[in-house]
Formats: sequence, C-alpha cells, structure tokens
Amino acid sequence: MKFTCFIRASRGVALAASFVAASALLPMAAQAQMDKATTEAVAAYFDFADYNSGTIMAEQIPAEDWKRFYLLDVRDAGQYAKEHIPGAVNIEWRKVFSERAKLPKDKTILLYCNTGSFSGQVAMALRMDGFENVRLLHGGFGAWQARK
Repeated sequence: MKFTCFIRASRGVALAASFVAASALLPMAAQAQMDKATTEAVAAYFDFADYNSGTIMAEQIPAEDWKRFYLLDVRDAGQYAKEHIPGAVNIEWRKVFSERAKLPKDKTILLYCNTGSFSGQVAMALRMDGFENVRLLHGGFGAWQARK
C-alpha cells in the first residue's frame, strides 16, 4: 500500500515538474506566478486525494451498472479499436485535457487505460481543473478483462 501511495505521489510530482519545466519559456515574473500557481494546485490536489483517490475496482461494479458511468478509454485509438469496454468513448490520454469541454460534469467519468498509469495522470489534471466527478478503474482495462 505504501508503494502505491509513493507511485501516485511520484506521478503528481512528475506532472508538476513538467508544468514548471514548461514555464522556463516564460518571462521571469510569469514563471514565478506559474510556479506558485502550480505548487498551490498540486498541494490542493494532494489535500483532496485520499488513499484510493476515487479508485473503483471492476468487481465493485455490477454488470448492469456500467451504463451509469461516462466510460473514458484514454488508450490510443488502435488499442481502443481492437477491444474496449462497451459504451466507452475514446480520447487518447494526451488529448483529454485539451478536449475536456466535451466531458460531462453531471455524470461520473470512469477513466481507464491498460493499467491505470495514464488514466491516473488524466484524473489528476482533470481534478485540478475542478472535475469532481472523475474516478479511476483500478487496474485499468486488464482488470476489466480479468473480471469477464
């Protein structure tokens, strides 16, 4: 369990580091403002996130309840075309944040990738942007397949 928390924290720190690295292209005053905003956003996220960070295991969801989620497959289009959870919408993980206006705010969004690593990054970014309706499928697509 401690290892999982460390991985989640590391992903958050890595995401924050990428924001800070991108700020190197900005003027000094803008960099300082962005660094502070990034730090505050990451701190707020970690204050919000509990151990499971909104994680749902496939076996917790009865077969008839999958329809109540907005299923978002963040894998690449090729993997999605090969096989996906029925009813899932595909937006590749790198594009989700830029296309977030398409996402519902009134329905629970259940994110998944192959294992949970990319969907975890997407969930963090969306939560930092104010999406409180985001959940992760623990173990990703592989866990869903194993449940079948």
